Amino acid sequence: MLGGRGAGKTFAGAFWLHELARKTDNLTLALVGPALHDVREVMVEGPSGLKGVAAEGERPRWEGGRKRLIWKSGSVAYAFSAEDPDSLRGPQFHAAWADEFCAWREPDRVISNLRFGLRLGPAPRLVVTTTPRPTPALKRLMAEPDLATSRGATALNAKNLSPGFLSHVRRLYGGTRLEAQELEGLVVEADGALFRAEDLARAKGARPAWLERIVVAVDPPASAHGDACGIVAAGRRDGRAFVLADRSARGLSPLGWARRAVDTAREFGATEIVAEANQGGEMVRTVLVQAGCATPIRLVHASRGKRARAEPVAALYEQARVIHCAAMPALEEELMALGGEDTRRSPDRADALVWAVTHLLLARGAGPRLRVL
Repeated sequence: MLGGRGAGKTFAGAFWLHELARKTDNLTLALVGPALHDVREVMVEGPSGLKGVAAEGERPRWEGGRKRLIWKSGSVAYAFSAEDPDSLRGPQFHAAWADEFCAWREPDRVISNLRFGLRLGPAPRLVVTTTPRPTPALKRLMAEPDLATSRGATALNAKNLSPGFLSHVRRLYGGTRLEAQELEGLVVEADGALFRAEDLARAKGARPAWLERIVVAVDPPASAHGDACGIVAAGRRDGRAFVLADRSARGLSPLGWARRAVDTAREFGATEIVAEANQGGEMVRTVLVQAGCATPIRLVHASRGKRARAEPVAALYEQARVIHCAAMPALEEELMALGGEDTRRSPDRADALVWAVTHLLLARGAGPRLRVL
């Protein structure tokens, strides 16, 4: 659960664990924070902590001497500090809540030991709540195929914050990359990234009543496991590209992602499907046809690296010639990572967007032409 400052991450984590503990008898749970002080003062006794979210008659009891929280159901949550990774060796749990993961000194060691201990019950679960930073540990965690990610912006929780808080943090971070990180909960690359947070923040707008042309760009996954299939719908009008939707998905079979691409083309009335064929060649066209594609298909081949292909598209964002017509946090996160430190997760959404915008605005014949006869 990634969120900006004050977005309600602690409340969400506490509410999830409390509901689990009060409804199920005799669970063994783990609470992991940057330090034991954080576990007690924020996760347990803070205004949005486990005791704060509980109703009066269902409030768990804190035993400071044993560093544990006990519910009437018999479920017990033990407190652990991320400063002591070895303290998680040995204990075992049904579920765990880890808070402010990006503030841990040794996140890989701690999360590894914690996950080895999640071995009780039929379906052990782990919830991680944090304001994101572009750390290798977070990127590795997010790259895992069975991980579900949710995001929350600070503004969504504005009614529960001090009136001056939002204006204060906007003065601090407004117009910078940290605005996306600290207020939107997006993972932002600090150095070398092509797409600037301020350009993406400015690229918000409504869909025009009509568009000259609409395409769906598809970046097929390189493997059957892990990578997503990038699927982005975009249109063109008056020399600008309008990004309509990000329908990218992970874990689909070839026929599954092809059907998703075909459905997207049908939904938006696309005049063409643009699909990268580096990985599958003509197989990409064949799978799309098998999925019932009636839209013309254009196969494109990447002769340059991802960064080189994305650079002219990033320039279009700087010129305010690309507009996002819906909220697409996962896509924007990948765009801001392009050009930065490599990760284990391929930027499939961003690749699909680059193909779509390139085809609409940069490719030969993309715009109206005047020919002298």
